[in-house]
Amino acid sequence: MKCIDRFHPLIDDFRGPFARDRDRVIHASSFRRLEYKTQVFINHEGDYFRTRLTHSLEVSQIARTISNALGCHETLAETIALAHDLGHTPFGHVGGDTLDRCLKQSGNENGFDHNFQSFRVVTKLEKRYVQFDGLNLTFATLEGILKHSYPYKKSFLSEWYDEMFKLDYHPSLEAMIVDHADEIAYISHDIDDGIQHGLITFDDILENRLVEYIDMRVRMEGLERESKLYRYRFVGMLISHLVTKLIEYSKKNIPKSKKILCKTIRADEAPPISFEKELSKDIKELKKTMFKKLYRHERIVSKMHAGKECIKRLYSAMNDDVDLLPSEYKKRFENEKKERVIADFIAGMSDRYALKRYREIYGLG
Repeated sequence: MKCIDRFHPLIDDFRGPFARDRDRVIHASSFRRLEYKTQVFINHEGDYFRTRLTHSLEVSQIARTISNALGCHETLAETIALAHDLGHTPFGHVGGDTLDRCLKQSGNENGFDHNFQSFRVVTKLEKRYVQFDGLNLTFATLEGILKHSYPYKKSFLSEWYDEMFKLDYHPSLEAMIVDHADEIAYISHDIDDGIQHGLITFDDILENRLVEYIDMRVRMEGLERESKLYRYRFVGMLISHLVTKLIEYSKKNIPKSKKILCKTIRADEAPPISFEKELSKDIKELKKTMFKKLYRHERIVSKMHAGKECIKRLYSAMNDDVDLLPSEYKKRFENEKKERVIADFIAGMSDRYALKRYREIYGLG
C-alpha cells in the first residue's frame, strides 16, 4: 500500500488525506474519553493536571513544530500524535499492565498492549460506517500508530501485519517525530505537575546536566526556584531546548526527500530522527530520576494501586458474568474470544466510569 492509500477507497473532497484522518480521530468517541483518562495524576484530583487528552494535544503541538522545521508532513504528524494514546486504559500504564496480567492469567497469551490497542480502536472498535469497522485511516497514519515505539515486532502480531506494514522497517519520519514529541511532552509536563502537586522539588532533579543547564538559563532571568514563574519558565525552556536540539541533530541525518517515507528505512539502521548521544544519555538519566522520585512516590503508588484493583475486579466480575457487558459487546462473542471483548470494554472506559461501574458491581454506594 502507498502512504495515502486506505483499505476502503473514498471519493476525494477539499481536504488532504491526512486532514481527513485527523478530523476522524478528533470526532471519535475514544478521543473524547481521553479527557477523563489518567496521565499520571487521577483526573478528579484537580483541574490543573494533565490527562491523556491534554497530553495528546501537547504532543501534537510539539510534533507539528518539529515536522514543519524538518520539512516533513505536519498534518500526518499531528494525526499520529492525536491518535497515539487512544488505546490506553483507565489509570495510566498501571491499568494497562493490570489488564495484561488479567488476560494472560485467563489463558490469552497475547495479553494487552496499549499501542496495538490504539491500532484496534481506529481499525475495528470505532463504528462510524455501515460497510466496515474502524475509521478507515490512511496507511501512513496506521503505520505510525502501530509502530509508535521500537521494537515494532511483537509476538502477538500475525504475519499479516508483517506483510502489510513491514515490521523490519522504521515508520515514516513523521511517526518518529511523534515518538520524540511524546517523550518531550511527558518529561516536561510531569515535572510541571509533580512540582505543582508538591511531590517533587527542583532539588530532586538538579543532579542532571540537562536540568542544570535549563536551571542556569532560568535563573539568568532573575527568577528563584521557589517562584511559580520559575516553574513556568523552566518547563517552557526545557521544551524549547529539546525541540531545538532534536531539529538541529536530525537535520544532519534525515533523507533528502519530499516524499512521505513509509517502510523505507530498515529498523536495524539508526533512526534519522534522534538526539545527539550525550543529550540522549541525559534524558535517560532524568527519566530514571523521575521514575524513582515521582512515579514511585507513595501518593502516586497509592492512587494507582486503587486503580489497579478497580481494573482487576472489573475484569474478574465480567469474566464470571458476561451479562455485565453491554449487548453490543456480547454480540461479538460469536467471532471473538470473550477475554478480548472484555478487555476492549474495560480499556475504553474513562477513569470515572471505571470507578462508577466498580462501585455498582460491588455494592460500594
